[in-house]
Amino acid sequence: MAEQAAKSVPFIWEGKDKQGRKTKGETTGTTPALVKAELRKQGINPTKVRKKGITIGGGGKKITPMDIAVFTRQLATMMKAGVPLIQAFEINADGVDNPNMKNLITDVKNGVAGGSSLADSLRKRPEFFDDLYCNLVESGEQSGALETLLDRIATYKEKTEQLKSKIKKAMKYPIAVVCVAIVVTGILLIKVVPQFEDVFKGFGAELPAFTQFVVEISEFVQEWWLYALVAVAVFIFTTSKALEKSKSLRDSKDRTLLKVPVVGDILYKAAVARFARTLATTFAAGVPLVDALDSVAGAAGNVVFFDATNRIKEDVSTGQQLQFAMKSSGIFPAMATSMVSIGEESGALDEMLEKVATYYEEEVDNAVDGLTSLMEPMIMSVLGVLVGGLVVAMYLPIFQLGAAI
Repeated sequence: MAEQAAKSVPFIWEGKDKQGRKTKGETTGTTPALVKAELRKQGINPTKVRKKGITIGGGGKKITPMDIAVFTRQLATMMKAGVPLIQAFEINADGVDNPNMKNLITDVKNGVAGGSSLADSLRKRPEFFDDLYCNLVESGEQSGALETLLDRIATYKEKTEQLKSKIKKAMKYPIAVVCVAIVVTGILLIKVVPQFEDVFKGFGAELPAFTQFVVEISEFVQEWWLYALVAVAVFIFTTSKALEKSKSLRDSKDRTLLKVPVVGDILYKAAVARFARTLATTFAAGVPLVDALDSVAGAAGNVVFFDATNRIKEDVSTGQQLQFAMKSSGIFPAMATSMVSIGEESGALDEMLEKVATYYEEEVDNAVDGLTSLMEPMIMSVLGVLVGGLVVAMYLPIFQLGAAI
């Protein structure tokens, strides 16, 4: 029976129901004949049954971390409701629209049905389930509290992705508007200004200094815009490749970003929140503190916090309290270390870390909203100066000509 379940694969079928209406769907089975037999038991007369290949990461929508978070939340909810694990996988797969995600769930389900543990089945897909995820699932299976651990993992993934989304929101808006401003300005300089320049030549009079300045910029841009575009593309490509290959360059970038005004503060608070959230999740799962700090270092997302976490782990492993180790690192805010101190003294470290994570996640949210509110008038001002300045420069000679007449 286990051998059959291990060979179970997705099938797509078409057929007619008892009323003679055409219907189609997807199910799993070992052979087309057995799938047809199962469909007939359900009152469906199958006309076509074909195997559906598992193409994770192929065509269709990409599987995002939020898809994994939703999958985990649904799995935890169904297991808490008493639904068997295999059936929970099937229900989860039926409710997914993304074909790649559906195939991933089916693939994991087949591994579990074949006798593997859930953690081992998940480890076969490291691109979707990292070490932290798999280790927590393994802890849940060994302790008999899998649904509780899945619930914690789901909360962790949801909070982490929300945090990332907020930071991306803070970065994307100004970048998008600046790109639009550059494109609009480029079009004006390349296409519009030359038309006015031809008109100005017919005046036979000397152009105002501001207009002459814009005309010279336009001539420069017309001649060099393609080279500039290629240079920017080459710079972005070489920089991204250099960051991929050079750890020292990535480390330097992480340190520099934390020093950038406003943005650095948001990234710093996000890193503190991620540290607290990851440590709270792993420690509450029963993972020893030193081992939990290993997971925290891997999820740090910034070399400054990665190095600090490793130093904290070394200090804790020698018997030092977590609060003193965090203070010694010199990068954690006083509020975070104070809450950790209270948690250690009261025996509720995971709860205090949860509160720290929630506090700094809210701080990031407020900072992002404040940055967006601050950027909007600044960006509008820059756009006004760029576009308005070009318009004034083009019409200035006409105004002077009218005044002369």
